[in-house]
Parts: sequence; structure tokens; C-alpha cells
Amino acid sequence: MRPSDQLAEFTRDALAAGKSRDDIRSALERSGWAPNEIAEALNAWADIDFPTPVPRPRPYVSAREAFFYGLMFAALAMTAWHLVALLHNLIDHWVADPLTENGGRYALSSTRWSIAALIVFTPTFLVLNRRTVQATKADPGKRRSGVRKWLGYVTLFLASITLLGDLMAVIYALLSGDLTLRFILKAVVVAGVAGAIFAYFRQEAEDARDAA
Repeated sequence: MRPSDQLAEFTRDALAAGKSRDDIRSALERSGWAPNEIAEALNAWADIDFPTPVPRPRPYVSAREAFFYGLMFAALAMTAWHLVALLHNLIDHWVADPLTENGGRYALSSTRWSIAALIVFTPTFLVLNRRTVQATKADPGKRRSGVRKWLGYVTLFLASITLLGDLMAVIYALLSGDLTLRFILKAVVVAGVAGAIFAYFRQEAEDARDAA
């Protein structure tokens, strides 16, 4: 039996025997269990008046949801990437800079690829995200999906890194005297897209935490 299973079994048996949570915590501390392990074991059971211990809802993992959420987050990544690329190409076209001008054929090809990707992946993300919202409204327990939480926090991490990198690039350009109008507009695009994604999934993470 794994140590975590032993701890869970002991906690359940102790609660069933009528022991208080303080007594259980004290006994486990004297036995050498870490405070976070003790807290997790006790939090697994609801603190309510009932003859037997009542388990709290726990996160779960589903292969079907792994496919579903994986596809949704991949569609989001492609949408964000190509939206930024498309807007950068448009900025290059609207704000002339002869020193860094790309070849016209390359810019046109890149723009076409970005438009094609947005036509495919933007509706894919919107449809999958809409289905997710509807499913969680019908069954709030789906907010406890382990896959959903992991991918959501990975997205928050990547959005945060993007925002910090964008800020670093702006500061570097300012210090080196290369902060042009074109550069500022591109930085605003990156910050806008990454910021919108961060704000959305931060709210999702808070809702999932409240549902746990």
C-alpha cells in the first residue's frame, strides 16, 4: 500500500471512529507526516455532521476530455499565433520602414497562411469552447477535470511568459533607441492577445477553484 493510501485510510478510519480533526492532525504530526500531507488528507473529507465520513469531490482525469481539451487548446494556440502574425504583417504594410522591409512576396505568402489558419482554427476553438461552457453549466462537476485544470494553468503560464517577454523587449528597445512606431504597435498586439487569453483563463481557473 502506498503511503498516500495509508494516510487516506487512517484519516477515514479515525473520522469514522469519532476522532476530532485536531486529534488526528496532532497524531499525524507526531508520526512525522508533513503539514501539507495532513491538510490534504483531512480536506478530502467534508467537515459536516454525519454518522460516517463524507468525501469531498475530487479532480478526475478522462481520456475523452484529454482529447477534447487538447484539441481546444491547440486551436487556441494556432489562433493566437496567426492572429499576431497577421496583425504584424499588416503593421509592416501600413507603417513603412525601409531599413527592415520584408520582401513583398514573403509577406504576402505569410499573410495568406495566417488567414488560412485563422479560418480553420478560430471557429474550431470557438465551437469547442462554447461546448465546454454549455457542458459545465449543465454539469458543474466538469470543472473538476484534471486535464482542464492542467491545460488551463499551462495556458496561463505561457501567456504570462509572453507578457513578460513583450515588456522586456519594449524596455530593451527603449534603452537601445530602437523604439519605433512599428515596434510599439507590434508590442501592443502581442500584449493585447496574450493579455486577453490570460484574463479569460484566469477567470476560468478561479471558477474551477470555487467549484472544487
